[in-house]
Amino acid sequence: MRFAFHPPATPLRRKLLATAALAAILPGGTGAQTRTLYVGMNGGIMEKTYTHHVFPIFEKLHAVKVVVVPGTSSDILAKAQANKDRPQLHVMLLDDGVMMRAISLGLCEKQRPNPHLNDIYPTARFRDDMASGVGLGMTGIAYNTRMFAEKGWAAPSSWMDFADPKYKGKVVFQSIPSSSFGLHGFMMFNRIQGGNERNVEPGFNAWAKTIGPNVLEYIPSSAKISEMVQTGEAALFPLTPTAAAVLKTKGIPVEYVQPREGSVVLMIGQCVIAKNSAPELAQKLTEFLLSPQAQANVLQFGAQIPTNPKAPAVGEGAAQVAQIKQWLKNAVTLDWDSVNANRPAWNARWNKTIER
Repeated sequence: MRFAFHPPATPLRRKLLATAALAAILPGGTGAQTRTLYVGMNGGIMEKTYTHHVFPIFEKLHAVKVVVVPGTSSDILAKAQANKDRPQLHVMLLDDGVMMRAISLGLCEKQRPNPHLNDIYPTARFRDDMASGVGLGMTGIAYNTRMFAEKGWAAPSSWMDFADPKYKGKVVFQSIPSSSFGLHGFMMFNRIQGGNERNVEPGFNAWAKTIGPNVLEYIPSSAKISEMVQTGEAALFPLTPTAAAVLKTKGIPVEYVQPREGSVVLMIGQCVIAKNSAPELAQKLTEFLLSPQAQANVLQFGAQIPTNPKAPAVGEGAAQVAQIKQWLKNAVTLDWDSVNANRPAWNARWNKTIER
């Protein structure tokens, strides 16, 4: 039989053992296991901005690792819905219309009261604080400035410019089933034709004889626009000022214009996933993402317009914020209750009659 040998419990040994035990349970201690939060959000520049300039600050504050699960808003919603009873995500960032759908499906937990929530613009607080806006923007028109200069074309100024015959084969439009940009563009065209969020017959009926013949390709997201501008394929496309600004920083010849009929308000919302495995940390993360520090960094490095007016903005960032405020004066807010109630039927019709 073997006997384990235990050294005498001297005062020094007792002190070392106590220190080791304490270190194992303290956040950041040598024996602590790093907690992980999973956040669903758009990839590309948005993911890069948050992972490099926002999440690291929160990680140090709370001894936690934040991992991004990238995808379009529709992708993230589908993931959250598929795992509703045992969520794999803790927080998700979605376009406002998709966020409204997530709330209606019971996928979000009410955001708890906090000082930053009180500071953001009232329009950035979703109904009953089930979500909050972290970025403010709108969908309007962007165009290939190099192509326009070469052709001698004047800058676009209306949603109906998408139907101008001179752009035949040069219009790129996002699919409404998968993109808020595409949906926004279609809804504004529908309004011009006499429709509204409860009646899309005018838009669908007029598309085939107006914008449809000009479309080179319907794309699921805006990821291909950069390439298609550089290759001279894309002249005109729905886009946000933020996305256009990001492309310009990469040397892509793109400019945003505010259509005279107005743009469509696009809020990037965040919500805590209901029944997630770390509700306290998830709540702290959503609070932090509304803070002036986090929002200032996203403005500086990602050109995302803050929803917290206390976020400092200097230089180019201040100019961007001022311009957005001007554009918001004639921006349109969609009736998301009507849109989300009818969108599945619209998606099916779009796929059958427009992208067939």
